Amino acid sequence: MSNLVNFNSGINSIFDDLFNNSLSNFVGSDFASNVPSVNISETADDFKIELAAPGLKKVDFDINVEKNTLTISTNKENSNEVTGEKFARKEFSYSSFSRSFQLPEGVESNAIVASYESGILGIILPKKEEAKELPPRVIQVN
Repeated sequence: MSNLVNFNSGINSIFDDLFNNSLSNFVGSDFASNVPSVNISETADDFKIELAAPGLKKVDFDINVEKNTLTISTNKENSNEVTGEKFARKEFSYSSFSRSFQLPEGVESNAIVASYESGILGIILPKKEEAKELPPRVIQVN
C-alpha cells in the first residue's frame, strides 16, 4: 500500500508543478502574447498597417495576398545548442503567428509594399484611382 501512496504523491507533485507553478511556465511566457498588436489607418491615398513585432528580422515575415485577403505570418525557432553537457531539461523556443485581413475592394493589391524598422512591420496598401477620395469642391449654380 505504501508504494501506491508514493506513486500517487509523485503524480500529484507532477500535476502541482504543471498547474500550480503557472501555466505560462509550462507553455512559455510568449504563449499568451503570441499575436502582435496592429494599427490600421486610412488616408486619401492608401491604407496603412503597422504590426508590432520586435526581435524579428525582415526575412522572418511571410506576407501574401490571395483572394482579397492579406496574410502576415512568421514561424521562428530559437534554440541554443550547447555541446558537451548532459541535460536534465533543455527548452526550445518557438514563436509564430498569423494575422489575416480582408482587403477593401479599392486596394491595388499589386502595389502593396512592406518595410520593417525598429520592431514595426509597416505595410502600405495603395488605393486604386477610382477608390481615392476626391477633394471637396464647390459647385456653382448657373
